[in-house]
Amino acid sequence: MTQAPTPTADTVRRLVRSLLKDGPPDSGGPEVRPVAEGGHCTWWIGARHVLRLAGDREASVRRRRELRLRDLIRPLVPVVVPASVAQGEWAPGLAYTLDTKVPGGSAEEHEVSAVGEADLAGLLTGLREVPVRQAEALGVPRVAPRSLEALRREAGRAAERLRAADEFDPARLQQLTSPAAVQLAAQPGSAVLVHHALTGDHLVISADGRVRGVLDWTGTIVGDPAEDIAGLALAVGSPAAVRAATLAGYGARPCLRGLWLARCDTVIRLSAGLDGRAAEPLPLLRTRLRRAWEAILLERVTELRDEETDDAEL
Repeated sequence: MTQAPTPTADTVRRLVRSLLKDGPPDSGGPEVRPVAEGGHCTWWIGARHVLRLAGDREASVRRRRELRLRDLIRPLVPVVVPASVAQGEWAPGLAYTLDTKVPGGSAEEHEVSAVGEADLAGLLTGLREVPVRQAEALGVPRVAPRSLEALRREAGRAAERLRAADEFDPARLQQLTSPAAVQLAAQPGSAVLVHHALTGDHLVISADGRVRGVLDWTGTIVGDPAEDIAGLALAVGSPAAVRAATLAGYGARPCLRGLWLARCDTVIRLSAGLDGRAAEPLPLLRTRLRRAWEAILLERVTELRDEETDDAEL
């Protein structure tokens, strides 16, 4: 297999000069800099654009699919979905997209306000309204729901590692019993379009706490809506995530399922981070664990027979 080239600042400058021709002829073009330290795939281009470069052919497929998917989603959600001003290949078989930058900071920089929670509710509502068949026709994969019981057992083992490091009390996981995990299994026929990466870095938040945009739709799936509720718990905290999901019309079952997906995930990821097996830095993993384990009014798993019961318990 041919080794994919590594994009450099010079590579990016040459590409950008060919795409943005509105500057002075003798200028070197806009400033270019990688979004992440040491990163090569995403670059800020001046103050108005962001360039994303696929590193392999699989990523190229996702980039091209994302362009069509964003057009499908954009009319249905109340937040900005980035638009592309140019697309093509930066190397043979490797795609790029040049997008307009969505102004604002990340959820790691700004708190989400009550109005911002309503924005998140509108996002979840809009994703549920996207026609699943149209999304699948674009190549969006359908993914089966995760087993919360299997995740609970894995988190239990990880929690013992965290106990030894004085990072977490495993007794907190006892709130999720095996029967409760079974009760919180995803319900048949509940699959919707799921962003599947609603991390703080992918939520664009303004200084007043409004959610202005959602970035990176390359990992979108058709699947369990609780995964996006879980993502929001990591990004903005469990209370805000559950309030947003409730405003979007989700009942107790998916809210609790999302909560416990997030809690188990953060225990597992922090344990991996302590062992040097996680890509995220330890401070971020600890912050996400704290957010996921914030207390909410709806904590105890009772009998969840149907959505009418769910709504009554909320």
